[in-house]
Amino acid sequence: MKRIIMPAILWLGVTSVQAQTPVAKPLAYGKIDKADLTMTGCDFEKDANAMVLIDKGDLYYDQELNITEDVHKRIKIFNENGKKEANIRITYITSNRYEFITNLQAETINLNDKGEVEITKLDKKVLYNETVDKYTSAMVFSFPNVKPGSVIEYKYTLNRHSMSSIPAWYFQSTLPVRYSELRTSIPEYFYFRPQLRMRDAFAVNENSAETKSLGSGSNPLTFNCSVDTRVAVNVRSMPTEPYMRSLTDNLERISFQFVSFKPPVGFVETFSDTWDKVGTGLTDDEDFGAQLKRKLAGEEAIIAKAKGMHTDQEKISYLFNEVKNGMKWDGYDRWYTNDGTVKAWDRKSGNSTEINLILYHLLKQSGVKAYPMVVSTRSHGAVNPAFTDINQFNRGVVYIPVDSLHRYVLDATSKYNSYCEVPDNLLGSEGFYIDKESKTSDLVFLNQVNPVLQLVNVQADIKADGSMAGMAMIKSYSYNRLSGIERYKTDGEQKFIDYLRNNDNTLKIASLKLENMETDTLPLVQNIDFKKELTGSDGNYIYFVPSVFVPLRNNPFVNEERWSDIDFGYRNNFSLTGVYNLPAGYKSETLPQSVSLEMPDHSISFRRIVGEQNNSIFVRYVIDLKNTVYFKEDYAGIHEFYKKMGELINEPIALKKAAE
Repeated sequence: MKRIIMPAILWLGVTSVQAQTPVAKPLAYGKIDKADLTMTGCDFEKDANAMVLIDKGDLYYDQELNITEDVHKRIKIFNENGKKEANIRITYITSNRYEFITNLQAETINLNDKGEVEITKLDKKVLYNETVDKYTSAMVFSFPNVKPGSVIEYKYTLNRHSMSSIPAWYFQSTLPVRYSELRTSIPEYFYFRPQLRMRDAFAVNENSAETKSLGSGSNPLTFNCSVDTRVAVNVRSMPTEPYMRSLTDNLERISFQFVSFKPPVGFVETFSDTWDKVGTGLTDDEDFGAQLKRKLAGEEAIIAKAKGMHTDQEKISYLFNEVKNGMKWDGYDRWYTNDGTVKAWDRKSGNSTEINLILYHLLKQSGVKAYPMVVSTRSHGAVNPAFTDINQFNRGVVYIPVDSLHRYVLDATSKYNSYCEVPDNLLGSEGFYIDKESKTSDLVFLNQVNPVLQLVNVQADIKADGSMAGMAMIKSYSYNRLSGIERYKTDGEQKFIDYLRNNDNTLKIASLKLENMETDTLPLVQNIDFKKELTGSDGNYIYFVPSVFVPLRNNPFVNEERWSDIDFGYRNNFSLTGVYNLPAGYKSETLPQSVSLEMPDHSISFRRIVGEQNNSIFVRYVIDLKNTVYFKEDYAGIHEFYKKMGELINEPIALKKAAE
């Protein structure tokens, strides 16, 4: 079975800590403590709308040595906003009956008006088995009679047709978790290497042994099992934070890497797949490699036009836009095709891999040296090169190496992607490409080496009535260009103007003109005619902040704590140059100092230059980010830097009227 889902992350080391204090065992399914029904809030996360009371997994091998996991989950609903947690979706792999769910039960527990426990069981008729695609299904249901104060719980058995692929267990979620337990009972024949990502030590981390038998009759096979019980308590929810990668990258969890198998008779077999094996499997896969040469209806005219072009760049630009504009993404990300490239082309719609393998085919037939590549989107999680698992990837794209320094990574699923830029939702992770002809494959780290520029030039007149009027020109390069175009075309001009104003009611944009929207190789130029009321001004003083149109007017790192690493995706470099002409009879009372601010490791710098000459004030701000990733352990320094930088950016200049 090829579609085994195992999340890939950068793991922390294995921890083994015994319980320091006794931890109360959770009540079994159907048994409830009345205190949980009367509870009105989470004592370690006061603003939670709901919380997980119990999340318990019991993993073992059945009589056919298939992995089986009994799951029991209990959730407390605190308020109306928490009621959405009563909508449950359990996804599983149906291909070749690799996974199936049995013994599903669910119930809602309430206190009635008399203070008595009232249980409403889920009617099995409302269970819906949704077909996601030809390999994946989902068990979907909603709890009945849910209201603030309810406790909902469900349990089921996940049966997996595998001896070697243990599902990952997440001790953390988007809700606070009071008690999470994973118990694993693994036969002595199997050796797994546990991989942990935990913020705190386990409340319980115990190892014991038990004896089991396989088969029946007079001569069953008896063997020992290693039993590990790991418990985490009072785990805070994982918040959504600015510039964080996916939840998969950040949640506290345990995963298991299959290392070796020692049968009752014979020698130890070591399992260490290589990326070459993954590449071979991908090349031979019916839903990937076998799709690469399939003829598309009407392709001859498109290929003939591309072949008539003089350079590869012209061909790439033409074919990329032909597929991007002609195909519609159905919203599904898979590393494999669902219905295949031929059917997707015929209906002009498909999943991400179908669309991009169509692009690959047209490029290849037009003489462009291109390769199919699988990648992982930012929301799916970063690829760990140490784990050779195809299911770390969730999208197919096209890879075109130009030289040792330049390459194209083409993704035609988004109408706002450019062939010139690696899509920003693929940065900071690995891509894996195959060369079917030479039967080779390799990993490529996808990044943006050069800083992404945003240049702002402002020329304005400050008037004696306490207003400012002028022109601004913003030049947005690379990803700043693409995000600007997407925002403008998706939201429309008025909302784009509101975005530029940044909720500043004193700033009015009289006109906006955009240039180079259709030229991928040029920056997006935004020409702005604006007026601004300078609040706080009176007959003797005018106050103004010269940082109009600075994108970092709002600090993204105001929280004192950080739960996830900061990942900007790419380096950013911003500069603003402003010339502000003063009204007659006014001059600056005191100018802000020219200052430089820098992180101790020099990874972020801020410079402010201020000067006055010929009745004009000149300012320049430069912000330079040299790193893309900052670990949460270093957040205190980032927090303090951005706080200070925000103060410097928003420092006003006072103009005083000269005495007559």
